[in-house]
Parts: sequence; structure tokens; C-alpha cells
Amino acid sequence: MKVTVIGCGYVGLVTAVGLAETGHWVTGVDRDRVKISKLRRHEVPFYENGLEPLIHRHLKSGRLSFTTNPGIGMASAQVIFIAVGTPPAADGSVDLSQVKAVAAEIGQELRGYTVIVIKSTVPVGTTRELQTIISRHTRRPVPFDVVSNPEFLREGNALYDFMNPDRIVIGAETPKALRIMEELYRPFLEKKVPLVRTNPETAELIKYAANAFLATKISFINEMAELCEAVGADLPTVAQGMGLDHRIGPEFLAAGPGYGGSCFPKDTKALIQIARAHGKEVAIVEATDRVNRRIKKRMLEKIIRTIGPPAGKTITLLGLAFKANTDDLRESPALPLIEGLLAAGVRLRVHDPKALTAAKAIFGSKLKYYEDEYAAAEGAEALVLVTEWEQYRKLDFSLLKTKMSQAIVIDLRNLFSPEKVRAHGFVYEGIGRGIQRTGEKNGQLSTL
Repeated sequence: MKVTVIGCGYVGLVTAVGLAETGHWVTGVDRDRVKISKLRRHEVPFYENGLEPLIHRHLKSGRLSFTTNPGIGMASAQVIFIAVGTPPAADGSVDLSQVKAVAAEIGQELRGYTVIVIKSTVPVGTTRELQTIISRHTRRPVPFDVVSNPEFLREGNALYDFMNPDRIVIGAETPKALRIMEELYRPFLEKKVPLVRTNPETAELIKYAANAFLATKISFINEMAELCEAVGADLPTVAQGMGLDHRIGPEFLAAGPGYGGSCFPKDTKALIQIARAHGKEVAIVEATDRVNRRIKKRMLEKIIRTIGPPAGKTITLLGLAFKANTDDLRESPALPLIEGLLAAGVRLRVHDPKALTAAKAIFGSKLKYYEDEYAAAEGAEALVLVTEWEQYRKLDFSLLKTKMSQAIVIDLRNLFSPEKVRAHGFVYEGIGRGIQRTGEKNGQLSTL
């Protein structure tokens, strides 16, 4: 099928490449000339594992192309995806200005029956609203359908998630639109990927409900971490014991410095605003948001409590991105930590495998940036692990001990074994790691 994806950001680009990989002819449209120029040169404007080779392959095969001209991009398209940004407004509601502007453009360009697919995360009711906007801007009566088809992509694993979806959700009003969407996703449906057929409002809410629930698991386990520290329990073992219950599962039960990124903070706040707009309260989601903000503040307090008076001290932060395998700093827990430590008079040395360029754009000369984690630790009085990059699991603590001026490790992801770190002469502080009794080993499974 001929497909157009409007918006070549994180969601749009992954969608375009994934559809090209499944055999469709895809045109990516974006107003950003610099971004489109990079893509035409086979350069990805952000880091996402595995994306660049597929862009190269499908630009070469002709299945994928990019343009800044919406008219060219939409010419003869059977399906048009809207994948532009929906940033949060000051009150937490969703700014739909980009989505509405694209809908008006689509209306002007329609020439024959087309399915317009909302891939951007939008409040309940937006699909129907866009139907009205598009109709208002058509040059002559043209049949079309607007469909909700939310994405469930994890940054760092987005391409994998697109090619191996847990489910496909289609909110469509007409059998014709549904048939076209099923044909679009036929390669996945043939693999028995579950398909949820529903109305647009339900599809829109599924996205928010899913993200809010996952965010709730994170805030819940972070509260349990606080309780573990108070009573002397070990959080990773508590989480392990919970996760073995098939009704709960182990995912999103790792305590840390709070959730961040482009989805969870924005979507939980948006769901709160959607509920309020309809005279309802989502008390659990509101508590999730409050806990997340409190946890980020608590991480700063934990660091300062562990290192003592902070003014004039040198600290190394390992990891700046909100999670591993991405260069995204949006709502990263590292940002309030950096701001708080700088305000307290700390000298900060930072390392991240992918996010240094983004950090320099925010903090400039306020930080010292290092391409090597051991160089970043040189002369530091404490090392703080913020992002769970796989390469940090392999740190040589014997080498770190020789480079640091004081042996303190503050592990905000529980990435390291406390026993291993302490065996090298470090003071170790984790999240929810209660005081362990001599000879006691946590987290070991046994069966009788």
C-alpha cells in the first residue's frame, strides 16, 4: 500500500521504517528541512537501536522516501498517518495545535477516499474532532475516515516493539476503514498478533490507561523502596517475590529515581486533565504523579545525605538519558538531580554513551563532559549511577577505587551488587536496600 507518515520524529520515523520493512511504499513528511536532509543522507536525527540500517536499506530500495512538501507526500496515499508532537501545556493538558494544523492540510490535499490514522497520543474525542476539521478544509466533498491507532513503543526498543507488537489497537467507525487497516497490518495479523477492534474513544483511552498503569507500578515500587529502607527489608527481593505472581509480573518493578521520558509524565498528567474536564477524578493516577515528583526530590536528598556537606565536592554522574538505549533527556531524573547539585555547590562530571550532546545544549559549561566513564570518575568524591546502561554493569571497581578521591557509590538503579561494591572498599547506597545481616543472601530462589 502507499502510505504517508506526517511527522518524522520518534514515533513517525519508527512507524515509517517499520511499514516499509513490511512491504509498503512509505513517504515521510516533515517541515524540518534539516531533519529531512539528514534522513535523505541516511542519518538518524536521534538515537534508536537498529533504525539506521533499515533507513539505508529502504531508501536504497525505493520503499522509503522523505519530503518537506505535504502535497507531494500525500499524493495518491491510501493511508495517511498523523505522528506529530502533542506536547504538554502548562496545566498538563495536551497541546493539539500541530495535530489540528496537519488535519487542515490533509483536508486541502484530499482527492479520493483515504484513511487518516491518528498515531500521535491524543485526548479522548480528538479523532472525531479531526473528522470535523478535515471536512471543513476539503476543496470538494471527498470520502475519508479517521482512525485511532495508538502506538506502544518503548524508546530504545521502539523498532523491535513495532515489528513485534503485543497488540494492535484500531478504533474505526466504518467496516471499510477497518478492512484497510487490517490489510495494512496483515503481516502482523498473520503471526497471530492480537487485534483490538473498537471505537475511536476506546482506542484513545487504551493508550492513556496503559501508560498510567505502568507509571503506577513504578511509583508503587518506589514507595515500597522507601518502606524497605525504613524497616530493613531488601527491595529487589521484595520485587522478585511480587513479580513471581503471574497476576503481577516482574516488569516495571525496578525501583529507581522516578519515571521520565516523552510518554509517562506527559500521559499521566494528560489523563488527569481529561478526567477533570469530564468532572471525574482519577485519584490513583494523581497519586502516581505526586509520588514520582516526590521520588525525584528524595534522590537528591539521598545523595546529599550520603556525601555530607555538598559545597565544593566533586561528583560523577553516570547516565543522563531518562533510560538506557536512548539519547532522550525529556523529563529525565538526571535533570533535577543536576540542577539541585549545582545549586548546592557541587562540581559535576558526567558521562553518558549517547546523551552528552543533548546535555551540553541544556547545561553548557556548567558541567564537565567525558566520553570515558573512568576519566569522568577521576578525583571524584562520589559516583552516582543514574541511568541503567548495560556497559555500567561491567565497571571495574578496583580501577575506580584508584581514580576516585573518596570511595562512595550511590546506585539509583540498583544495578550493582552491594556485596561486590563494598568488597572493593566502597561505601554503597542503593534504593530500598535494607541493612543486610551477616551471612544473609537476598534474592536467591529455591524449591523444595
